[in-house]
Amino acid sequence: MEKVTSADGTAIAYDRLGEGPAVVLVCGGSVDRMSNAPLAALLAQNHTVYNYDRRGRGDSGDAPAYAIEREFEDLDAIFAAAGGPAHLYGTSSGAALALLATAAGRPVTKLALWEPPYILEGTRKRPPADTASIYRAFVAEGRRDKAAEYFMAEVVGLPAEFVAMAKESPWWPAQEAIAHTLAYDATVMGDYSIPAAASSVAVPTRVFTGGASEEWMKQGNQAVVDAIPSATACVVPDQQHNVDAAALAPALKEFFA
Repeated sequence: MEKVTSADGTAIAYDRLGEGPAVVLVCGGSVDRMSNAPLAALLAQNHTVYNYDRRGRGDSGDAPAYAIEREFEDLDAIFAAAGGPAHLYGTSSGAALALLATAAGRPVTKLALWEPPYILEGTRKRPPADTASIYRAFVAEGRRDKAAEYFMAEVVGLPAEFVAMAKESPWWPAQEAIAHTLAYDATVMGDYSIPAAASSVAVPTRVFTGGASEEWMKQGNQAVVDAIPSATACVVPDQQHNVDAAALAPALKEFFA
C-alpha cells in the first residue's frame, strides 16, 4: 500500500500492481478498494493497476466537508502517481463518479463503466432526492447502522430478510464504519438521472452490463451509451450487479488493449 496527498491535504491510499499501461479503479458505494482487489489482480497481468480507497473509507483519510470536486482532486493525485494519463474504470456509483471526472477534464485515455445505476423514469422507483441528507442525519445521530440499513433496503432494494441477515454478519461493522460515505455516493448520483455532463465525455467509453441484471439496469445503461458520443456497449453473460471479476476482466482487457 502507498499513499498520495490530495489537494486539500487528505491522504489517499492505493495499491499498485503489475506492469503496463496504467489503469485506475474506482469502487462503488458501501465498499472500499478491497471490493476491486480480485479485478485488480487479473488486470495486473497486462497493466499497471492503481486500486485506491476513495476518501473516508479503508486506509484513506477524509475531510470535514464533502464535495464531488474533492473526489476529482483525489483522482488527480492518483493520476499523478501513475505518471500521467490512464485508463479509468468505475463500478456502480463509482462508475458515475468516473463519468463525471472524465467529463470534467481528468486525463482519461479510455473510460470503462460497470453498471452505473442511473434510473430511467418509469423503470423503477428512484431514491428520494434528499438521500444524502438522510444518511448525514443518521450518522450525526450516531445511528450508522440505520444509514447502512437504509442504503440496503430503500436504495438498493434488497429484501428485508437479507438486511436482517447482513446485520448479523461478521462484515457488518465494516458497513457501519464507512456509513458516512453513503452520503458521498448519494451526492454523486444526484437524482439518479443521467447527468448532462455525459455528453461532454470525449474519450473512448464502454458501458458494461450484466446479462442477468435487472431490466431497469439494462435500460439505464443503454441510455448512458446513447448519451456519451464515443460510447459502446458490452454485455457480460450471466452476470448481475455483483459481477465476478473473472467474467469481467477479459472484456475489460480487450477494451483497454
